Amino acid sequence: MKRRLALTLALLPVPDLLADTFERDQALKLPDILISANRQVEARNDSSAANTIFTRDDIDRLQPASVTDLLSRVPGVQVAPLGGRGSLPGIYIRGTKSAQSLVLVDGQRIGNATSGDSNLQRLNINQIERVEVLRGSRSVIYGADAVGGVIQIFTRRGNDQGLQPRLHLGAGSHQAWERSVGLSGGDEQTRFNLGASLDETEGTNRTHESYASDRDDDANRNQSFSLSLSHAASDDLEVGLNLLDNRGKSEYDNPFGRFDPNTFESLPQQPYSEFAVSSFSSYVDGRVNEAWKSRLELSHSENREKTFDKLSEVREVFNTYRDSVTWQNDVTLDERNSLVLGGDWYEDRVNSSTPFDEDSRWNRAAFVQHRFQADTFSTELGLRRDQNQQFGGQNSWSGTLTLPVNPDNDVLLTYSESFRAPTFNDLYYPDYSNPGLKPETAKSYELQWRSQLSDSARLEASLYRTDLEDAIIFGSNSRPQNVASARINGFETTLRQELFGWQGNLGLAIIDPRDRDSGHTLARRARRTLSLDLDRQFDRLGLGATWQAASSSYDDENNRNALGGYALFGLRGSWAPSREVKLEMKVDNLLDKSYSRALYSHDGGQYGYREEGRAWLFGVTWTPSL
Repeated sequence: MKRRLALTLALLPVPDLLADTFERDQALKLPDILISANRQVEARNDSSAANTIFTRDDIDRLQPASVTDLLSRVPGVQVAPLGGRGSLPGIYIRGTKSAQSLVLVDGQRIGNATSGDSNLQRLNINQIERVEVLRGSRSVIYGADAVGGVIQIFTRRGNDQGLQPRLHLGAGSHQAWERSVGLSGGDEQTRFNLGASLDETEGTNRTHESYASDRDDDANRNQSFSLSLSHAASDDLEVGLNLLDNRGKSEYDNPFGRFDPNTFESLPQQPYSEFAVSSFSSYVDGRVNEAWKSRLELSHSENREKTFDKLSEVREVFNTYRDSVTWQNDVTLDERNSLVLGGDWYEDRVNSSTPFDEDSRWNRAAFVQHRFQADTFSTELGLRRDQNQQFGGQNSWSGTLTLPVNPDNDVLLTYSESFRAPTFNDLYYPDYSNPGLKPETAKSYELQWRSQLSDSARLEASLYRTDLEDAIIFGSNSRPQNVASARINGFETTLRQELFGWQGNLGLAIIDPRDRDSGHTLARRARRTLSLDLDRQFDRLGLGATWQAASSSYDDENNRNALGGYALFGLRGSWAPSREVKLEMKVDNLLDKSYSRALYSHDGGQYGYREEGRAWLFGVTWTPSL
């Protein structure tokens, strides 16, 4: 493993990444480095976590419409949007639901403390430097909610090559418009990036049979601002800050209508929301001595949403705020032993038009992880203790044994424990909550195989099982209860292969997610998914194609309402007429496939939410030299 890390570092554009003051800024631009698994820079192949990485180069090449579009390429990750582009999507990592996966922006939790949703659909892809996806539990490092996995998004970073401005304009179907400007730069001591974006679309009508008020297109407007700044006070001390702010307006369909307590009838709506999702983090990163590195982070995040109805005076406010502090120490004991240890503290607060019995709570934790490297094997053992103001204490354990079969093949065996803390809605929402809820808990077992087949081909495969206990579901009294249990068996594999100049990335996942009491398949989880990207660069011309397929699934826990499988095909291309100008074109769902990933009921019938048909986008990016 150390030999692979040395080889990776030898190929970097700096002599020694780990000795560079701006090691994280450098690492964010590299595909073979991972940060999220242990909150430290390490070689991707040496991490115990099954992972997928998208750099800014990958994002530019794939031309995804959104973060969720990018995530749909990850094996074991499924996305199920509902009533419009601005509506909350279901994110299922290895068969777990959205609230059972942790989403971070620059190390800061951004999940909504009331619902548990992450609002990933509201993050602008143009302000993102890198996305890392960890599949499998990481509760020892991150605590609550990291049951199915972790998604970490890093905002764009500066460089030490002087000023580099950029301008992007795009136009597409459904009156879609993209506008983005940015400026990055720096020198040997200071680096910065400043960016702003505005995306708009008239959208589409997402419902079939519904109220007449739902027959309009659902527009979406998203404006985003990002700032990153880092300064090296010395060779051993760096300070910095990162800011991401997204806000806008989203329309969405509501075929269920609005319940009128006076007439006991369901009335039509034309709902829309005004939202703001923001994250701010600052840090001090220092090397105490040759064996000890320490990092202190202070963060603040907000999820603010006001919901309106054009047909009534209904107005609802749900705002959540989170402050957090993380202190981590990376200690090298000797050539074979190292430690990661530290502590977390965060506090959640709610400001809502709906009164909650409790509107704040804190969580504090301590964690330690030991890594041992022998000649013929390596181990990773971790323990974390969380203490929560509402649900008390929770321990999380994990352990990994890595066996190098030969220089090109590794086998990893992992056991991990994880949990999900009940949300404010679960605990305190008036008339529909249960203050006595316990955390959901899970135990996971995983076997990984990683093989470097050749210089241009790499295969990774995982076989895993997750047992979920005390799962929170709504009982017959419309209150959440710890009564459900689930068993998820799965297999996933990725293959990266270059053949005849074409770079292929294949991801395949097979899961069997079941309710252990009823034997039913968990809702909105396709048993089989596949994603294939093919790309090739011909000097200034780039060509690419994407094929994604998903098998059938069920929309409900009783497995009575089936969702059909589907396959989507898309094409993309780019051409650089000069070093400063790049033209881009893509067509998604080229064959105009009609499909649904979720159902809704209306007047006793079941109907599928429409997914977007054939859609195109043309863009131009200008990066002038100064």
